[in-house]
Amino acid sequence: MSRTHKMVLVSLFAALTAVGAFLKINLPPLPFTLQIFFVIFAGLLLGSKLGFASQAIYMAVGLVGVPIFANGGGPQYVLQPSFGFLLGFAAAAFVAGRIGENSALIKNDIARYLTASAAGVLACYAIGLPYLYIVVKYLNGKNVTAATIIWKYFLLFLPWDLIKVAVASFLTVEIKKRIKLS
Repeated sequence: MSRTHKMVLVSLFAALTAVGAFLKINLPPLPFTLQIFFVIFAGLLLGSKLGFASQAIYMAVGLVGVPIFANGGGPQYVLQPSFGFLLGFAAAAFVAGRIGENSALIKNDIARYLTASAAGVLACYAIGLPYLYIVVKYLNGKNVTAATIIWKYFLLFLPWDLIKVAVASFLTVEIKKRIKLS
């Protein structure tokens, strides 16, 4: 794949993640969006490095002030409870891409991509949930427990996120059958 081709694909997935931010249902403090679908899809299709790059670009554009995050943009966004999930997007794309690329133990494509997707989502939550807890409890001064965070922002969202990434996994299998991306 040429350098130009890679740049176009990375930019495309950064833009798709931005679009996913606006396809949302507002549930304070976290909106329910389609971003994780595009994040995992980026990792699976582009691989770990380019998938990570697409999410790093998405974050950089939002942090310089372009309102492409679910609730705006700008450097002050790091104080939003949901910013940890944006950091988690880069990790999720990397993890999904790495497992999708290197999972020699799983020969079946769909099983490999489903495993990679689930691991990517868990990586996103592993960063996003503690960040959310810290911001809500210590910056916003709310009396919240870890159990509440896990229930409201992990268990409530997880089934829907797994459905989205299952779709991304199945689409990846079909796309890779038809198009050579690497």
